[in-house]
Amino acid sequence: MTHEELADLIFPNIKHDIKYYEEKYPERKLKEGAIVTRYAPSPTGFVHIGALLASFTEYSFAKQSDGVFYLRIEDTDTKRTVENGISNIIRDLKDFDITFTEGAANENAETGSYGPYIQSKRKEIYHTFIKELIKEGKAYPCFLSEEEVNEIRERQEKHKDRIGIYGKYAKYRDLTPDEAAAKIKNGEEYIIRFKSPGSFYKKVKCTDLIRGELEFPENDLDIPIMKQDGLPTYHFAHLVDDHLMHTTHVIRGDEWLSSLPIHIQLFSYCGFKAPKYAHISPLLKNDNGVVRKLSKRKDSECAVSYYHEMGIPNEAVKLYLATIMNTNFEEWYLQNKDKQISDFTFSFKKVSKSGALFDLEKLGNISKTYFSRLTKEEVYEQTKTYLEEFDKEFLKVFTKNPEYTKAILNIEREQKKPRKDIGKYSDVKKLIWYMFDEEFKPNYEDKDINTNLLQDYLENYYNEEDDKNTWFNKIAEFGSKNGYTSVKEYKENPDKYKGHVGDICEMLRFVITSLTMTPDLYEIMRLLGKERIMKRLDNFKNK
Repeated sequence: MTHEELADLIFPNIKHDIKYYEEKYPERKLKEGAIVTRYAPSPTGFVHIGALLASFTEYSFAKQSDGVFYLRIEDTDTKRTVENGISNIIRDLKDFDITFTEGAANENAETGSYGPYIQSKRKEIYHTFIKELIKEGKAYPCFLSEEEVNEIRERQEKHKDRIGIYGKYAKYRDLTPDEAAAKIKNGEEYIIRFKSPGSFYKKVKCTDLIRGELEFPENDLDIPIMKQDGLPTYHFAHLVDDHLMHTTHVIRGDEWLSSLPIHIQLFSYCGFKAPKYAHISPLLKNDNGVVRKLSKRKDSECAVSYYHEMGIPNEAVKLYLATIMNTNFEEWYLQNKDKQISDFTFSFKKVSKSGALFDLEKLGNISKTYFSRLTKEEVYEQTKTYLEEFDKEFLKVFTKNPEYTKAILNIEREQKKPRKDIGKYSDVKKLIWYMFDEEFKPNYEDKDINTNLLQDYLENYYNEEDDKNTWFNKIAEFGSKNGYTSVKEYKENPDKYKGHVGDICEMLRFVITSLTMTPDLYEIMRLLGKERIMKRLDNFKNK
């Protein structure tokens, strides 16, 4: 029996050959330099922050090069598949404006000319390529049972040998086609292994777009390429899919870095052009002085739903991911107030080679900068959307008088250095609650407040129609008549005065808001109006 006859025995019903698929999926007609890359998750239905970083990176590089970003679902590990897993992934990424040029659209639909984009639907394609490898003697059926594989592993660990099936451990590597066929006809279970031509004692050089030139021992493992259920392993599906879909760049986590020699060998041995690889370092966390990888099990901030629930804008999360992606992004963003992320040109050379420490405080600061650049209308509408889901009671107050609320949100906004106190939607209520009578139920702390002085000022000096300069000059005039002077004069001669003009402002601020720190007092008073301010003073007197 020949290798070709053995291949026919294993795959008797293959309809096409490799040439058929090469013609069916021709080279893409894209401009020079266009990047074709993919997000290739398992349909577990859970998008974590590391996966969001990877997909955002892939999307950004493809988009800025006028390339293709497609969604490929790697569901050959059927145990991990969950109901609506694909739809959930697409929904979560769409929330962050990460969309696909082509690929799976849901569990039952797709768009694009290079599908199917769900690996479990590509079984016959994989079998065609595996059959060709068997015909050429580059792959073989392996009859090692799971128990035997475990025994080999234990023996290797005991002798401190490399783990895997290679050399003397590849028991069925050199079976003749007749011997292999006899076992198959006898009903013995098997998988298909790639017959590696490599030697562990040779070195292979690989280029990573982020890490530069790398050197590894050449792969000599006879890795599985087809499991007993007929589905391919990750390594082989990756080879066939990236070849036929004409992927130019594989951007993925650095946990796959050790597999790079395997993948390069597969492409080379099969005569295919390998894509370029870029391995992203993991997100790290400082856990009480111990730096470790961000964990899906341990860290709530790992789930993208965390940011939605906390009220951190998706755009702010993307801005933070962009600062992780490229070391020069943050400086660019701070210098370009009128620019969007899409205006920045990302570079593989500016991606950090070491893992980035995931810093929620820094994310918060970036989010505050993002909020400071929004208009009052944008803050209003985005906060309203958040409140509709998470705080329906405050929503009623917030939307009762939209123009009044927008005016509150606009305090210290339209100026050279806008306020940066809002970092998430949930902050809005905490920062402006005192501006709504329905919410103003203060618990005043003990403070020395001269209420008669404030009553006199409000009744005889305050006019809500005054501009800011007039307002301040009147407070200064009133203060001067009542023993208060300028801050500078008071510091030089504290014994001559009751206080300075700022003390009057602070007393007003405290009575009106119950707080010692707020945005611009003039704007707060102007929006509240004299009648409401007087009422709050009366309530303070009777507290």
